Amino acid sequence: MASKFYSLVAKDDKGHNYSFSQLQNKVVLIVNVASKCGFTPQYKELEHLYKAHGHQGLVILGFPCNQFGEQEPGTQKEIADFCTLNYGVTFPIMEKIDVNGAKTNPAYEYLKEQIPGALGLKDVKWNFEKFLIDSNGNVVDRYPSTTPPLNIETKIKSLISEIKH
Repeated sequence: MASKFYSLVAKDDKGHNYSFSQLQNKVVLIVNVASKCGFTPQYKELEHLYKAHGHQGLVILGFPCNQFGEQEPGTQKEIADFCTLNYGVTFPIMEKIDVNGAKTNPAYEYLKEQIPGALGLKDVKWNFEKFLIDSNGNVVDRYPSTTPPLNIETKIKSLISEIKH
C-alpha cells in the first residue's frame, strides 16, 4: 500500500503538479487548513515543527479547504499572503481542495481510506485535521482538529529516527 501514496499527485499553490514521489524517505504531515477558523493559530505550531524538523526529513503540506463554515474563502494568492504575513509559513501550501464529497481530492480519498476517523467514519470533520505518514508512505495516524501540532512532535521525532539514510 505504501507505493500508492507515492503515486499520488496534487497541485501546488501555483497550479503545478506536485508529485508525492518526492516524499519518499520523508515523514509527512498533511493538514487541511483555513484562514478564518478558530484553529488557524495552529499554523504557528505547524511552522515551528517544520523549522525544527524539516532539515531532518519532515515535510508538512497544507491543503486549504473551504468546506467547513466557508472559513477559507480566499484566492490562492490571498491564502499564501495570509500564511506568510500572519504566521511566517514556509512549508508548502497547496491548491485549495475539497476533502469530502463528490469532488474530494484523490490524496484525501487515499488518506481517509487508510485511517478512518472517529466511529469508523471516513469524512474529515473540520479544518486542521492531520494525517501523519511515515518514511515508507504508510499513513500511521490521524489527529482531530483539537490536537495541537506540538502534541504530535514526539511521534514525528520517532518516525524521523527510523528514516533510512
